[in-house]
Amino acid sequence: MSRPDPAATLDERRPRGLPGPLPAGERLLWQGTPRFAALLRRPFHLRAVAIYFALLMLWSGFSRLHDGATAAVAAKAALWLALLGLAALALLALLAWLIARSTVYSITNRRVLLHFGVALEMTLNLPLSDIEAVAVGKRADGSGDLLLTLPRTPRLGYLVLWPHVRPWHFTRTQPLLRGLADAAEAGAILAEAVAATLDVARPIRAVPQRHRAAA
Repeated sequence: MSRPDPAATLDERRPRGLPGPLPAGERLLWQGTPRFAALLRRPFHLRAVAIYFALLMLWSGFSRLHDGATAAVAAKAALWLALLGLAALALLALLAWLIARSTVYSITNRRVLLHFGVALEMTLNLPLSDIEAVAVGKRADGSGDLLLTLPRTPRLGYLVLWPHVRPWHFTRTQPLLRGLADAAEAGAILAEAVAATLDVARPIRAVPQRHRAAA
C-alpha cells in the first residue's frame, strides 16, 4: 500500500478509520485492513474446525455401524453433523468478514489507531511515545501481523481488543494488527515514525515462533 500524500488535505467528512479530521500538524502515513482469508485461518482457525467436524462425522458413522445400526442410520447421523459443521463454518466466516470489513488500522506521525467493532465501533489511540517495540510476523499465505509492545500501564482489556491482540497474553496485553497484506512496509513506516518522534530508533524484529504458533 502506497503512502498517502502528506500534503493532501483530509475530506471534511470523518475519514474512514479515524475518529475525525486529524489535528493540524498530524499526517496520515499508512492505512490498512486485515485480510478476510487471514482472519479465517487465524484467529478463527476455519481449517481446524472443518477437520474437527469431519473426524466427528467419521467417528459417529463408524460407532453406529459398530453398534449394529444400518448404513442408512449411520449416514443420517453423519449428515446431521455435516449440517451442524457447515453452519458453524458459515458463522465463523461471517464473523471474519464482518471484522475484516469494520476494521481499519492507521499510522500517523503521532499515533497508531485501531478502529474496530462490528456492533459497537471503537477507536484505540496509541501514542508513538508509548510504543516500546515493533515486531513483524510473516505468514505462509503472504499476509503478516504487526505486534506492538506497550508499557505495562495502562492495561488494555484483552476481550475488548480481541482479535486485535496477541493471543494468550492477558497480564500484559499487546495490540496486534492482524492479517496485513503489507506488514513489512507498515512496520518500517511505524518504526521510522517512532524514531522521528522520540529521536530513538525502534528496531523491527521478527515475531517469536511461539507467538506465530499460538495465533
